[in-house]
Amino acid sequence: MRVMKWSMIALAVAAGTSQFAMASSQDESKGFIEDQSLKLKTRFEYMNRDFKNGAGNGTSGTAGYRQDSGLSQLLTYESGFTQGTVGFGLDAMAMGSVKLDGGSGHRGNGLFANDSDGNPEKSQGKIGGAVKFRVSDTVLKYGQQFVASPVFATDDSRLLPEVATGTLITSKEIKGLELSAGRFTSLSKQTGMGRDSIGGLPDENGNGGKGLTNINIFGASYSFTDNFTGALAASDADDYFKKYYVNLNYTLPINDEQSLNFDFNGYHTKGESRGDLVDAIGDGTTGVDNNLWSLAAAYSIGAHKFTLAHQRSSGDNAYYYGVDGNSTIFVANSIQISDFVGRDERSWQARYDLNMKTYGVPGLSFMTRYVMGDHITTNGLGEGKENEWNAESKYVIQEGPAKDLSFRLRYAMYRSNGAYSGYSSDNNDTRLIVEYPLNIL
Repeated sequence: MRVMKWSMIALAVAAGTSQFAMASSQDESKGFIEDQSLKLKTRFEYMNRDFKNGAGNGTSGTAGYRQDSGLSQLLTYESGFTQGTVGFGLDAMAMGSVKLDGGSGHRGNGLFANDSDGNPEKSQGKIGGAVKFRVSDTVLKYGQQFVASPVFATDDSRLLPEVATGTLITSKEIKGLELSAGRFTSLSKQTGMGRDSIGGLPDENGNGGKGLTNINIFGASYSFTDNFTGALAASDADDYFKKYYVNLNYTLPINDEQSLNFDFNGYHTKGESRGDLVDAIGDGTTGVDNNLWSLAAAYSIGAHKFTLAHQRSSGDNAYYYGVDGNSTIFVANSIQISDFVGRDERSWQARYDLNMKTYGVPGLSFMTRYVMGDHITTNGLGEGKENEWNAESKYVIQEGPAKDLSFRLRYAMYRSNGAYSGYSSDNNDTRLIVEYPLNIL
């Protein structure tokens, strides 16, 4: 992925705008108030990690398990765009959470921040906003926002989401082609109320590094056909690394009831050769140099889907992410507990999905998967191995006053051998997530 490729895409957009964009989104704008929306998402989450084989909760220093639960609300407002050649709009967000259960002895699941005494906060909240402008089918947004780029993605796996601050431009001037570019200057973690609260790589003494300074991101995705799409992305995180991403996704329809899907994802991450950067899992290397890819094949027949996936990590160390968002890992074997991205790791996945709509219960689904990883290079401890089994059930109410209310039960069992036990302790992970999205406006 060379810079020249991005320039060529940009030129193609400039040359093709007048030819292909007949009626733009801005031409169809109804107005600032007329197109506004106000949504409230309420979430309850219970999380328990029960450690095995004598492992303890290293976060609190107590043996046994981590357990807590809480309730959160996320209110998001999006205005429409004013009419005219250049449309103007505003977005805003307000979020908060309250602790229902969980003490200092069992903290560490990432649902709450800790106060000065080391106890989980009883409540927390934050607000943010952004201004936005639209010309034709190109939107520029500046301020606090959620981002879903494969090289910079805000995480929403706990009670509150991460929030990024910066500028993002998204363009859809040519049918099937989406371009994006952005610069972000801070990232607030899920339990952090400050604008720049995410941690960085540890330094050579093992101390936590500074958070995100600046990250530039670029992306392009194109639908070649209705069944074949491709994407490229790149990022440059100051003081950390440059990251490149590619995706190819192809669906082969067999008949009305059957199809095959192939999904390839690949990353190349290269960090600066600085002595104060060490590998995230402590294998003694400096800087970041990693290649990571996965290939998944899924066969769907009626209510059933069967998936096989293979994933490989290579280079001087493991794949690293976090300072660029805790969801910046778009690969097949990134699952409930482990990502299977250790140094030189090879992993296989087998997965089964069932949609009960075919059997008269719309909204009910089941999933189970098993991933096994080996060939992990450790710091003189021999070959690392790990495996994880997941099971999940979800039900979404389809109609009535509680329409879209969902109940999701997730279970994971993770195990690793002695050579890799420092990555994550053996544990059983149980989560219950109840979510209710409400469209107010």
